[in-house]
Amino acid sequence: MNLDAMPLARQVELVFKQLEEELLNAQAGTVIIQIRNNAVGKYGVRHHPIESKNGCIGESEQGMTREQVQAFRKMAIDSIKLKRNWTHGEILYDFAVRSGTGAWSASILFESNYNMASSMFRYTPKYAQHSLRDAP
Repeated sequence: MNLDAMPLARQVELVFKQLEEELLNAQAGTVIIQIRNNAVGKYGVRHHPIESKNGCIGESEQGMTREQVQAFRKMAIDSIKLKRNWTHGEILYDFAVRSGTGAWSASILFESNYNMASSMFRYTPKYAQHSLRDAP
């Protein structure tokens, strides 16, 4: 599959389809998507820590339902419209299910990354500029 020819929104949709089973029943965490040249590279889920009391892990409360995961995926795809003028970086989707109510919330963080070594310009020290101008 050629990711370069596929729109980023479609790539994000595929990521969320791959992560669907992992997101089901998850109570809170972060979906991480790393982007390079407008293509998804690495992705995954960072689950919030599992709490224990007196050294014992208790029964987990209800996490995300299948419908909530699908709504989460739709929100993630729609958020790509907010990405502007950058091709390298990370997108972080934080999510949490409120205990007792079953309601969920999510927030989105876009992070752009740049690399000076691959920039279009090169730094030229001042002394080198003067010596070129003063040369016969």
